[in-house]
Amino acid sequence: MQLATLSEFLKYSNWANSEILRHSEKLTDAQLDQPFDMGLGCLRRTLIHIHAGEHVWLQRWQGRTETPWPNELVKTPVAEIAAHFARTYEERATFLSKVTDGDLQNPITYRDSKGSLFKATLGDMIMQAILHSTHHRAQAVNMLRRAAGAAVELDYMMSVRKPA
Repeated sequence: MQLATLSEFLKYSNWANSEILRHSEKLTDAQLDQPFDMGLGCLRRTLIHIHAGEHVWLQRWQGRTETPWPNELVKTPVAEIAAHFARTYEERATFLSKVTDGDLQNPITYRDSKGSLFKATLGDMIMQAILHSTHHRAQAVNMLRRAAGAAVELDYMMSVRKPA
């Protein structure tokens, strides 16, 4: 595992989250809170959860005690959720600017939200943050399509291709 590859996945993840947030900003509260039998039960809770996961994993990478997960039942406006993402991205970029490929093999001990003690390499923890968000973004896209008919395209090539 190399930092450059993980960084590219994180860059894509930021873009994909931004696309979902952009489409979600247009929705009414009723659409954001429409119940679904998947994920966290509604789009707003899923967006909050995606951010919370990215934030918690960043804290764990740093060996910090994680802050409590946000209350996903609070009707946080999409713009506020987007602002939380932006702060986490900035903090993550600062942290990763000091990481080397060799650091990815360093084991880190952390406690999960239930207080259980775990150990994993930094590289595996970064990969977990990426995959956790990917899983929930798929749910969010499905919810967007069902709630608002929004056709959100998150294919990787959409994030990197340029007009010829």
